[in-house]
Amino acid sequence: MSLPPLVEPAADLSVDEVKRYSRHLIIPDVGMAGQKRLKNAKVLVVGAGGLGSPALLYLAAAGVGTLGIVDHDVVDLSNLQRQILHNNERIGVPKVESARIAIESLNPDVRVVAHQERLSSDNVMEIFKQYDIIVDGCDNFPTRYLVNDACVMLGKPNVHGSIFQFEGMASVFAPGRGPCYRCLFPEPPPPGAVPSCAEAGVLGVLPGIIGCVQALEAIKLILGQGTPLIGRMMHFETLSNEVRMLKLRRDPKCVVCGERPTVTKLIDYEIFCGLGGDDGNGAGPDGGHRPEPEPPRPSAA
Repeated sequence: MSLPPLVEPAADLSVDEVKRYSRHLIIPDVGMAGQKRLKNAKVLVVGAGGLGSPALLYLAAAGVGTLGIVDHDVVDLSNLQRQILHNNERIGVPKVESARIAIESLNPDVRVVAHQERLSSDNVMEIFKQYDIIVDGCDNFPTRYLVNDACVMLGKPNVHGSIFQFEGMASVFAPGRGPCYRCLFPEPPPPGAVPSCAEAGVLGVLPGIIGCVQALEAIKLILGQGTPLIGRMMHFETLSNEVRMLKLRRDPKCVVCGERPTVTKLIDYEIFCGLGGDDGNGAGPDGGHRPEPEPPRPSAA
């Protein structure tokens, strides 16, 4: 079942916008009203890396009017196998700046808001409240729990994606309408128990597939069309081309979104995940959880 459109339509489209989005405008379920909703939407993408690259490019191409990007990293040669926002000429450039250049080259009508900073409990609420939808493309457990808890507390949809080697998964965590990330994974795995993509690797095309699914889910929420991945998780195995839909249930005892939540303010997510120092609490390049059969379990950060 589709949800009501997430945003109101913008006042109008320019002549150039009508031409640019002509293939959208002739789709009855998008049309002029839907394109105006896209223009009026504000979407934040956490991480301008493997998942964030296709998500940002397709959201920009679709005409989402405001795209926010949170990332504190710079472009590295090892990113270019999968992070298609960036190129050789921008190695060493902050990823948010590289992303801005790519997006404005594709669609100059999109307003890009760059948050070149590490996402933390100190800044996440102020950043998130500016946007209608949060697209989570981070690569570590502390940020994933931080994003989830902030979205629940602010009532923001969290479009989740993660990847590991040949497997990827995607879901939508919509507060009040389905489970949140903590309903699935109440506790993070022990530190060092799960390899990151930097340690275990990832097939370069995989984040392109999952990131596109995230862009699609965000667009569906904006338009109020189709059936979002709320209460469902799409699991894609590239080697077999097998796609499975796993049913997810809200946990009434969830500490964040349950009937009697005990986590009502943001915590220290590095300590929660058993980490010390500054590593692992920022917006990083790739999704971090290996998708598993029911019940899904986190297995990579």
